[in-house]
Amino acid sequence: MDGVVSEILLEVEDLRVHFPVRKGVLVERVRGHVRAVDGVSLHVRRGETLGLVGESGCGKSTTGRAILQLVRPTSGHVRFDGHELTTMSARTLRPIRRHMQMIFQNPYASLDPRMTVEGIVAEPLRVHRILRGTALRRRVHELLDLVGLDPAHARRFPHEFSGGQRQRVGIARAIALQPQLIIADEPISALDVSIQAQILNLLQELQQKLSLTYLFIAHDLAAVQHVSDRIAVMYLGKIVEVAPADELVRNPRHPYTQALVSAIPVPDPEREARRERIVLHGDVPSPLDPPSGCRFRTRCAYVFDRCSVEEPELRDWSPGHRVACHLPATGTTATPVPAAALPTRS
Repeated sequence: MDGVVSEILLEVEDLRVHFPVRKGVLVERVRGHVRAVDGVSLHVRRGETLGLVGESGCGKSTTGRAILQLVRPTSGHVRFDGHELTTMSARTLRPIRRHMQMIFQNPYASLDPRMTVEGIVAEPLRVHRILRGTALRRRVHELLDLVGLDPAHARRFPHEFSGGQRQRVGIARAIALQPQLIIADEPISALDVSIQAQILNLLQELQQKLSLTYLFIAHDLAAVQHVSDRIAVMYLGKIVEVAPADELVRNPRHPYTQALVSAIPVPDPEREARRERIVLHGDVPSPLDPPSGCRFRTRCAYVFDRCSVEEPELRDWSPGHRVACHLPATGTTATPVPAAALPTRS
């Protein structure tokens, strides 16, 4: 962009991704739509990490893919560095893609088993015609070293590496084009617990070295809190709470966020014994037919009449802390999570 550089790198406004459900043998007809993402708005500042957390099926991964236009949104706006992505053709979008990359959840499925590690990491550089020949090979070796892999193993195939090493290969591929934004879609969920911390530390080191901006998607609130500056909580296709990471864990205002926070293990036997967990009853409603009004009302202990007829808007509760709940909006609050149950950020 020309002129003054905006502090906001990524801006998402009222993003919706609806998948049609078709039925019929001879004649297929659309019988409904799965509302995977249904009105998500968020922004990510340059150099920060925004965590996007929620249980499986809430639409967080679809949100990440829609931001990169891997899944075309049904409606809404995605602005990256001032460019509106939703109206761009594939050809126009291609040069911008080098500035936005993704780390995928499954390091076993996201790497081509027929390609060597050198070929996998070099592929984006070849596609965008950045380097070739000896310079390309040298760059690949630099990237492997940067993510903690031995460049001497560049000719090996993915099946010769462990899960954590494969994810490092995926990270090397993601940073090859020196992107501004990386969307990390559950980058540690498929890894052993002993390896997860190493990958989180690597991502933080790379952010400092390469001035990266992250959208970190996960269902593990403890991991998200560790790496994020701010956290957005998602439930059934909508953002229900956004706040600075420590503020959200210390002072969760939405009942769903409180339940997530209460499930974080506390590494202190005495505090663990005193903690009060919030158990959500009932199943997550289907995104094909979500509840009217507040989507969380079918599992909420504080539900009242207004919740079924009026959808709560995402409103400011305090500076930088926004909540989509009728209780804070009316001046009443759900009972906060007991202090003994709250984890501390290491």
